[in-house]
Amino acid sequence: MREEDRITAIKGIGEKAAEELQKMGIQSVGDLIQRYPSRYERYEEPVSVVEAKDGTVCAIRGMLTRSLENKRTARLMLTTTELSDGTGRVRLTWFRMPYLKNQWHRGDAVIVRGRFTRGQFGPSMEQPALFSEADYQPLTAERQPVYALGGKLSPKSFRKWMRQALDGLDLSRDPLPADMRRRYGLAERNFTLREIHFPEDERQLLHARGRLVFEEFFWFILGIRRLKNARERDVNHFSFEKIFWAENLKNSLPYDLTGAQQRVWEEIRRDLTGEHLMNRLVQGDVGSGKTVLAQMALAMAAENGHQGAIMAPTEVLARQHLESFRKVFEAAGIPAECVLLTGSLTAKEKREALRKIASHEADIIIGTHALIQEKVQYDDLAVVVTDEQHRFGVNQREAFSGKGERPHILVMSATPIPRTLAIILYGDLDISAVNELPGGRKKIKNAVVDTSYRPKAYAFLKKQVEAGRQAYVICPLVEESEGLDAENVQDYAEKLRMALPPAVVIETLHGRMKPKEKNERMERFLRGEIHILVSTTVVEVGVNVPNATVMMVENAERFGLAALHQLRGRVGRGEHQSYCIFVDGSGDPAKNKRLQILNQSNDGFRIAEEDMKLRGPGDIFGIRQSGELAFELADIFTDAALLQQASEAAAQVLQEDPELVFPEHAGIRAHMDRMRGTANDINL
Repeated sequence: MREEDRITAIKGIGEKAAEELQKMGIQSVGDLIQRYPSRYERYEEPVSVVEAKDGTVCAIRGMLTRSLENKRTARLMLTTTELSDGTGRVRLTWFRMPYLKNQWHRGDAVIVRGRFTRGQFGPSMEQPALFSEADYQPLTAERQPVYALGGKLSPKSFRKWMRQALDGLDLSRDPLPADMRRRYGLAERNFTLREIHFPEDERQLLHARGRLVFEEFFWFILGIRRLKNARERDVNHFSFEKIFWAENLKNSLPYDLTGAQQRVWEEIRRDLTGEHLMNRLVQGDVGSGKTVLAQMALAMAAENGHQGAIMAPTEVLARQHLESFRKVFEAAGIPAECVLLTGSLTAKEKREALRKIASHEADIIIGTHALIQEKVQYDDLAVVVTDEQHRFGVNQREAFSGKGERPHILVMSATPIPRTLAIILYGDLDISAVNELPGGRKKIKNAVVDTSYRPKAYAFLKKQVEAGRQAYVICPLVEESEGLDAENVQDYAEKLRMALPPAVVIETLHGRMKPKEKNERMERFLRGEIHILVSTTVVEVGVNVPNATVMMVENAERFGLAALHQLRGRVGRGEHQSYCIFVDGSGDPAKNKRLQILNQSNDGFRIAEEDMKLRGPGDIFGIRQSGELAFELADIFTDAALLQQASEAAAQVLQEDPELVFPEHAGIRAHMDRMRGTANDINL
């Protein structure tokens, strides 16, 4: 078996299973072994009902004392039964799992595993996993990998396929040179892949993960540095003598620019009028005023007879930018024509937009990835802005260069990253920081609470909705996950619907939804048709909903502080007082203390620095920062030391062998060639 073989080369994977795997991006055997576990689970020996501790995940061995019953409420299907072990009884409840009734029956000896609660109506478990004795016992012998699976794939089958792939492949070829592995204490590839999937112990697992994290950073940085070396400093071919429109825009604003905005604008203006093309990153907290700087840069391009473009990560945000640009330009008396280009436009709308872009009737083009499609022909594209740019690849940014002369590039990010790390990660860009928030904004009121606060939180949500406001509730998972004790969007939305009146409209939003569905859901929330949006962290991407006044984050202990700070920035954007509720589901005082840092500071850069100091190996199985770079395993805060080492290694390789022609670098060259032109774009 070879890594490039189709996935059906593994025994037991037929065409139907292959279709499900393909939905996850797994087409070859090599794709499979690079799908790493999201966490690991050790299944403990069962305890009795009387021994089980309130609020903990545990396993209980007993007998089902009544038949499973399916009961449809106004909003969902519930399945219930009861288990007894002689020391007590436990009520068992499942949401949307009616098929269990045909699989388990009264009198069955079972082991149930889930979060145990001693409530006012007695002991209970919601959504527990059900096992026979024969199925459960083997799981207690070793640490079990848990994979993020979708569709109809069985976790048990997936683990079996993974073992077959690892046993059948020759993994001795290593792309990293032996001297590099020795210098940085990196494990060999063969050992690494086996231990990351089926670790013998914690020490071996951390050793394997360290190698893979180093490798992810190394390929990323090497790609960035080679790109920068190849293009060097490009000459500025564009004339930017006129500045009246930008100044008019600034003077027409209903507020004064902050000192930080003024400083960064001067840096951008100097870039546009200088000898070389601009390649600048503007970092700043949500609400720090980065967008107005982009508007001024694009207005300057339009006044000087050029075109400008701004690329957003979602259609909702692109449309919001269009409205904002038109409003600001009208107030400033700027006669620039703004055009929208997104994937959801009708064929007629798209043809008209493309015609205006090619004929230069359009001065400013606002859109999504559609801006870099082959059919788009710009007349004189001089400035490109990418918003929330860590969601775009370097190669995607470079694609704009194929549309004519290489343009000025301005990239904006609301992800606060410590400067020491930003210099490594954004090595091809100059860095500016808008590190000052505009005055006059109401301070968000924060609270760090435990799970016992939920009834009060639900009452508060109800009160806010009755006052005409809206709220976000963030969960770490999309749906219930095998062995992962954390709230999920699907079930949490059902809980909220049961706890709140029917008049409160509650909907979900997550990354597995189709783009069209996500856009429609976000548009409805923006219009106020949805009162509470239960979501994963996809809401980080900067859509402005001024009427949203509550951000409630479940399992806040599983997120990095920088990610939580970004989520907090989704509220407090209107005239009303806003609130942020961080729910700590761990019961760990140390984690609760860490969350209190968010109460002490609203400075995203300071929080990012604290995050980097506080995160360590113990945090590697938390929910990864969604707002940062799209790494498979690596986290720039937890793994800052490995990031530094990978940066050193990449610098040394390029210093010794810029073209990667030395025999010892053959593996590196082959890997870089495989990455080029594939889905593995270098993401920023």
